[in-house]
Amino acid sequence: MSKAQAVAGPKLLSPSNHTLIMIDHQSQMAFATKSIDAVTLRNNAALVAKAAKEFKVPVILTTVAEKTFSGPIFTEIKSVFPDEVVIDRTSMNTWEDERISVRVNAAGKNKIVLAGLWTGVCIVGPMLSAIEQGFEVYVIADACGDVSDEAHERAMQRMIQAGAQPMTSLQYLLELQRDWSRSESYNQTVATAIEHGGAYGLGLIYAKTMFGASEGH
Repeated sequence: MSKAQAVAGPKLLSPSNHTLIMIDHQSQMAFATKSIDAVTLRNNAALVAKAAKEFKVPVILTTVAEKTFSGPIFTEIKSVFPDEVVIDRTSMNTWEDERISVRVNAAGKNKIVLAGLWTGVCIVGPMLSAIEQGFEVYVIADACGDVSDEAHERAMQRMIQAGAQPMTSLQYLLELQRDWSRSESYNQTVATAIEHGGAYGLGLIYAKTMFGASEGH
């Protein structure tokens, strides 16, 4: 018989157990993205970037053909990591660029979190490659997008069938916080949720403004 223990399960993400790879959030890639509108996509990418920055998660930023075709990485990401070197590739599969494997190995985390454009190419490729090499892979579905709803959904299904764990951008932030008593990250988590958390952020503004509510920290 199983016995309950007040500890987090090993499949939950924590600030110290994963590397985040943000892939090809670039203008040219976004122009053809139809499964999510550009405003929402940029908002969610910013949320993910700020969450990773706040919790000091190892982050790898990568682009494809930045100078010759696809354009720069979203300012919502680069402004959060102004000193981060963005790896510009020619390969559609990020995982096939040796510079990525060097960075992943240097971080030393067994969990990989992916977000980027397009889901069916630039996320499927590294996801399938990483999981074959023994990594646990998570995909932030609403910080990804593809040329159609069909393309995005089939890519997500393919990855889930192969073992990927899907999540959302707000879920990523809150999973890293996980306990409102963690006062060292509380204020920034709330600020990020207010700025990028949609209706949840509005709820936080309302509760704190109207009756000074807090989450019990």
